[in-house]
Amino acid sequence: MKIVKDIQLGDPSSSKQNFIDLNLKVLCCRYWLLDLWDCHDMVFPYWRLYWNKNEGGELIHRDNIFEMQPDCIYIIPPFTSFSSRFTKNHIHSHGIHVNGKHITNHTNESQYERSLIHLFIHFNLGIPFDNVYPGILKIELTDYLKDRLEYLTERLKIENKDFKLTFNLKLQAFIKEALTNIGPELWKAINIDERVLKVIRYIEININKKLSNPKLASIINMAPNSFARLFKLEMNITLHSFIQNRKIAKACELFEHTNKSIEEISFVLGFSDRFHFSRVFKSVIGLSPATYKDEKYT
Repeated sequence: MKIVKDIQLGDPSSSKQNFIDLNLKVLCCRYWLLDLWDCHDMVFPYWRLYWNKNEGGELIHRDNIFEMQPDCIYIIPPFTSFSSRFTKNHIHSHGIHVNGKHITNHTNESQYERSLIHLFIHFNLGIPFDNVYPGILKIELTDYLKDRLEYLTERLKIENKDFKLTFNLKLQAFIKEALTNIGPELWKAINIDERVLKVIRYIEININKKLSNPKLASIINMAPNSFARLFKLEMNITLHSFIQNRKIAKACELFEHTNKSIEEISFVLGFSDRFHFSRVFKSVIGLSPATYKDEKYT
């Protein structure tokens, strides 16, 4: 058998094809019984997918209240400010209050009429897809999504830590299938100006440095003021706010997956000191770094 060695990049055709890279990274996937879900003014730097098996959950974004239905899933993009509550046990009008436990294969779900049966998945998609417009997206379950939900929730009752390859593939397939049901207006990011994308890639690689408008504008040979206007037009956010958001997103990742202290993370991300870092963190997330580090929210 003759092996062909001159086919470049694995494509035997001279007709060029353009694909979009999606860097899906699952942060957590859990199936819980919630007795209390009073969470107000939450903002997080990752996507959230929610499904409730029973009624009683509500999501609030601005003046819109979403009464969560079992035949729908709800997707919340990064940096969306929202609140949640379980109407059968709604106690608190501010702050973040969650009480619940993991569902196992020994749990009889029918016995928990006063609890919310709740699946949540947190994930990132990578740049530029973690910078879409904020909001709450309601998606009706298809037969495919229902089948995947049944598989995922049953497996989560059995295993909660070290997942096999099959589970990981089906979980990722479930997330991607859900995303295909989002309207095209959300994905404006894939068509943004190439100059802005080049700067965004630079920011991601150099997120630990102090990044100024003049420095970033020089990368693409633009005047700082002109680039700032272009960036705001393309990304619907100021360059300064974007950089702050990406630094805080990285900080959240470090809090989740390392044992670094607040001081160490503030230094790693190029902040002048812990107090400056804490002010920026709270302005973006709505919580102090210490509170975020010590608590986990569904």
